[in-house]
Amino acid sequence: MNIIENSLIQAKTVMERFISDSSTVRNISSASEMMAEAIRSGGKVMTCGNGGSCCDASHFAEELTGRYRCNRRPLPAICINDASHLTCVANDFGFEDVFIRSVEALGKPGDVLLAFSTSGNSENVVRAAEAAKGIGMKVIGLTRKSESKLAELSDVLISVDHDGYADRIQEMHIMSVHIMIEYLEYLLEL
Repeated sequence: MNIIENSLIQAKTVMERFISDSSTVRNISSASEMMAEAIRSGGKVMTCGNGGSCCDASHFAEELTGRYRCNRRPLPAICINDASHLTCVANDFGFEDVFIRSVEALGKPGDVLLAFSTSGNSENVVRAAEAAKGIGMKVIGLTRKSESKLAELSDVLISVDHDGYADRIQEMHIMSVHIMIEYLEYLLEL
């Protein structure tokens, strides 16, 4: 039981720090507003991440193209997670380019890249953010609270104050994803 109780207490502590950080609400709001503006202007949201962060990125995109809580029109979102694309690019160019190729192929000025990296320094995510900025896209970074390459490239940064394992950071990221979707739907009057 100690493992379970300690894990729940740690998760609660990380959540309480995340909620009490004055930048959390402001940055989730700014991120949602940025995505709403992109969608209103005919743009889209692209997402990327590795491992569990890829799952969070995918979850965000599928909630936009599918539905969140209520039926509504689908919203334009793409997660860069197609296995054939990822393995093709990794084989031909290198793993550091698996996201940048899709950003360069599909990204347009005014689109948004929602980039997940618990370290903030995943080379393939950073390179995608650099490419997005070069195209004229906006970048929303989800990472830990620390200096990182992704933090420097982000127009809006949603960061989690936790120096331990990535799972606690990802728990706050998925909560942020759900809140962003709820607020995005409100902003778009869906």
